[in-house]
Amino acid sequence: MHELGVLNSMVHTIERIINEQDLTEVQKLVIEVGELSGIVPRYLEQCWPAAAYKTFMENTELELIIIPGIVKCRSCGRVFNAVYSDLSCPNCESTQMDILEGNDIMIKEIVCR
Repeated sequence: MHELGVLNSMVHTIERIINEQDLTEVQKLVIEVGELSGIVPRYLEQCWPAAAYKTFMENTELELIIIPGIVKCRSCGRVFNAVYSDLSCPNCESTQMDILEGNDIMIKEIVCR
C-alpha cells in the first residue's frame, strides 16, 4: 500500500506552499485520482488520518474526485472507459490502447480558512 507514502509527500508539499503563502490552516484538500493511476481511492481515505496525524492538516477534510480511465483502442479507434470494459475494447476486444485520461493523481484544490 503506497497510498500512505503518496499522502505524506502531499502533506509536505502543501506545508511548503502554506508557509510560502503565510497561511495557517487548511480546511479542505481536494485530490483528483485517475482510475488508471495505480492508486486505490479507498486506501487514500483510510490512510488520510495517519498521514495528517500531528500535522497542521490534522483537522483537514479530504475530498477525492475520481477521474475515469478513458482510453483509445489502437486497433479500431474506439474511445471508452477501460475499467468498465475490463481493459479490453468493447468493439474489437483488443487490449492495445492509448490512455487519454485517468492515469494521474494530483492536488486539485487547497481550501484555506
